[in-house]
Amino acid sequence: MTLSKPAQSARGLTFWGQWALGNMLVLGLLGLLAYLKTGEVAPHYRTLGVLALLGSIPVYTLLGVYNRHTGYLTGAARLLAGWLLLLSVLAVLAFITKTSELYSREVLLQWTLIGYGVQLLAFIPLHSLSCRYHNQLREACRAAILGTGDLALQLADKISRKRNEPLLGLIRTDDLPSLDDALYPELGASSYLRELIEQHDIRRLYIALPAHEMEQVKDLYIDLLDAGVDVVWIPDLASLVMLNHSVTDIEGLPAIHLNESPLTSYPTSAVLKAVLDRVAAALGIIVISPVLIGTAIAVKLSSPGPVLFRQPRHGMNGEVFQVLKFRSMKVHDDQMVKQAKRNDSRITAVGQFIRKTSIDELPQLFNVLKGDMSLVGPRPHAVAHNDYYSDKITAYMARHRIKPGITGLAQVSGCRGETETLDKMQKRVELDLQYINNWSVWLDIKILIKTPFTLISKDIY
Repeated sequence: MTLSKPAQSARGLTFWGQWALGNMLVLGLLGLLAYLKTGEVAPHYRTLGVLALLGSIPVYTLLGVYNRHTGYLTGAARLLAGWLLLLSVLAVLAFITKTSELYSREVLLQWTLIGYGVQLLAFIPLHSLSCRYHNQLREACRAAILGTGDLALQLADKISRKRNEPLLGLIRTDDLPSLDDALYPELGASSYLRELIEQHDIRRLYIALPAHEMEQVKDLYIDLLDAGVDVVWIPDLASLVMLNHSVTDIEGLPAIHLNESPLTSYPTSAVLKAVLDRVAAALGIIVISPVLIGTAIAVKLSSPGPVLFRQPRHGMNGEVFQVLKFRSMKVHDDQMVKQAKRNDSRITAVGQFIRKTSIDELPQLFNVLKGDMSLVGPRPHAVAHNDYYSDKITAYMARHRIKPGITGLAQVSGCRGETETLDKMQKRVELDLQYINNWSVWLDIKILIKTPFTLISKDIY
């Protein structure tokens, strides 16, 4: 759930207001110290001021310097850390550009010490005002929920615990009995909705009715148009497995995206992902070429048959491609695709080693270079396995809404090796869908960093 517009505006005001005043004081101090020392504010001091102004935005944002949820001591500590980090970055820039000798050490030392002091003096009263303002804003959003079902209780937890919004209680529909031992108080029945709004001074009403009561929403909305209360409808979509869902506006028409590939919803990031994939794959092939050549020779000598194993796999949107792996088994003619098992007689001695260390997966860099795969994504399963699981696991084929990867969230989370039970495959699919729902370039980078630490696993054979 996204923040409301007033909350977003208030949060922006908190940061930019304190940032603007703090930087005005810091830049004014730098100019004053430079003038007292040299009788003028030389161009290099003005340049330093501009760099400090620009650099403070990402540094202070990264460290959460003006986070209103922190106390005074924590805020002061974050301010000190942000100030020192900013000065360190400026010092490195001065060293690289060989301009550090232009500045007076006395001026810089005074600026460092007094600069933090003036920012701290501005921070304390502004932080106090910010907390008071947000508390008033919070109290002005006294909320109630129309509904007492699972959706309403789930919403109540999120509102009161995560959004810290003052929740007065729940309002039941007339056809339901009163709640017994409920975690949240019941305010009354919906037939007295207007009286309840006035009695409890409700400023925001969430409608969280189950799907079979949706027909009431329109009548409730029309009835409350003149009630002076914000009305927020929470559709009952809990029974649906949504993929990368979002709510947008299409020329004035609200649209709920239930199932959307992140590559289409974030096209710019998707292009960046594709570029990084292919550049990294090309560099990887060059760097590990001795490993690729050595493994190819070892596989060829281990048993008769081709060096590479090719198998049709489902790619993005279900398109079939030929995945490449170093052959780790003896050539055999199974009537059906079988997953490798512990002590599998089909696996060669070389195959056992390259499977254990995941070296057998390295030829998939060529799949990435070709565009069939990505470095990070759900692992591609054999087509026969997809046919088997597609009608046994809900939303199983939804994992193909993004390119398959050499590694993925499921793999770095420990879901590797044979899936001899339905529960194991279910867990792997859940992690794949979690990856798709939370996909970002930064998530890909984190998974790539974790992958080397999971290459040797007791579950791989």
